[in-house]
Amino acid sequence: MAESTLLTWITFVPAIGMGFIGLFLMLNPLLKLPKAAMDNLSRVVAVVCSAISLGLVLMLWKEFDPSNTGIQFAHHFVWIRAFNIEYFMGVDGLSITMIMLTGLISFVAIIASLPWGIAKDDDHHFSKRAVPGYMALILLLEAGMFGVFCSLDFFMFYVFWEVMLLPMYFLIGIWGGPRKEYAAIKFFLFTLAGSVLMLLGMIALYFASNPSTLIDGTHCAHTFNLIKLANENDFGTAGNLLGMAFPKVVFIGMFIAFAIKIPMFPFHTWLPDAHVEAPTPISVILAGVLLKMGIYGILRMNFAILPEATLWAQTGMAVFGTINIVYAAFVCMAQTDLKKLIAYSSVSHMGFCLLGMAAFTEQGISGAVYQMWTHGIVSASLFLIAGVIYDRAHHRRIEGFGGLAKQMPEYTALMGLAFMASLGLPGLCGFISEALVFLGAFPVFTTLTVISALGVIITAAYYLWTIQRMFLGPLNEKYAHLPDVNWRERLCLYPLGAMIIVLGFYPMPILDLMNKTLHGLIKPLAQAAGL
Repeated sequence: MAESTLLTWITFVPAIGMGFIGLFLMLNPLLKLPKAAMDNLSRVVAVVCSAISLGLVLMLWKEFDPSNTGIQFAHHFVWIRAFNIEYFMGVDGLSITMIMLTGLISFVAIIASLPWGIAKDDDHHFSKRAVPGYMALILLLEAGMFGVFCSLDFFMFYVFWEVMLLPMYFLIGIWGGPRKEYAAIKFFLFTLAGSVLMLLGMIALYFASNPSTLIDGTHCAHTFNLIKLANENDFGTAGNLLGMAFPKVVFIGMFIAFAIKIPMFPFHTWLPDAHVEAPTPISVILAGVLLKMGIYGILRMNFAILPEATLWAQTGMAVFGTINIVYAAFVCMAQTDLKKLIAYSSVSHMGFCLLGMAAFTEQGISGAVYQMWTHGIVSASLFLIAGVIYDRAHHRRIEGFGGLAKQMPEYTALMGLAFMASLGLPGLCGFISEALVFLGAFPVFTTLTVISALGVIITAAYYLWTIQRMFLGPLNEKYAHLPDVNWRERLCLYPLGAMIIVLGFYPMPILDLMNKTLHGLIKPLAQAAGL
């Protein structure tokens, strides 16, 4: 593996930006910048640093070799020698797709944060306050997300996983809606519970691992290195700790930790509250990137390190995926708040990822990871669109609108495009991912796949019903003055809309990146399952 610092720069450029904002705040008593100038400086730093990271991500995409199933762009050295903790960054076909998604969604979210009144809540107490703090926290969140997808040392992965927790807590708790404190605390407690389970699983794997050698030749008893944990350990015959039950117990603990983040039923209740109360750009990041970390963690940790336990849990994963799809789709039918409807639709769509990857087929796992990508751009569009109408009408009650197609035709078209992509209309990106999941899952879980297909029908029903109530019929006279989308909103929405269409007809730029890595990941599982 050739050494490269590219991933380190991608990860830490946003953190450097956060440091600059903090430095400007400390020096401001000497600089004596007015508040407006300090706010604008913070915005500029955030946009520039996020744009630099996105540019580096595009460079990574250009230089990545999809035919190489190994680790590329590795940056590897000893971090904490006493415990064999390594600074180990690298990408393969699975992680590069998530790094690309993170760079795109983070930049869009920061652009969406640029209006002078960021993150407005109902009483507008925070509409013009603490802009430097907001921008610093969103940059720290971006750095944490990049770090999770780049890390190939479990300890380092866990550190970045925890780094994301605090900025998201404060971004919801300070800049959120009327029930922001409740939503932030609920998010924190659920995520912290998952983190504790992951920590226990990490420690158990560390002490059950084989003796290891550091890159400088130092011999150590155990390792956190994810590549070594996956390739050089047979936890299925672990004679220590819990004996033969060890892989299953560790699998369950780590699976629940990641399932909370997905979120999988019945650990999903934190998500609607967090989405409803979070400011729009934070909802974009939460749905576009953070939910995908649960699926990524299961594939990177459970599938790769504990294949025997993964095979044992195969049917359970498929069942929970089906529950997610159908249950959350029915819950969407009952929602009156546009943002809560979109939040529950995210729960439903993440169920496709569980179902597809549980099948252990090439089409299934490719569809699952492609669903992560397509849902990332579609859900980001949906939450941005929900924020547009909230900024104008100051509410999100679906029944409170009506006839908006006449008043806001461009907005209606953008909403319709995102809705159609989310419900899986052929020709848009959501159809490709769901079709691949069904193709891969049907031979293995025929009954569950048929049941899951009902979720597609329910999804079409609640989206079309929402369109009818919000956009068709006579215009509500209270909203006869509402302006259509502005140029900042177009800057966020049109690129996402273009990708929804292009990737619906030509998904290969994403599928080609990940297919070889994913097929290598599930090959031993498929053989063991007799597929």
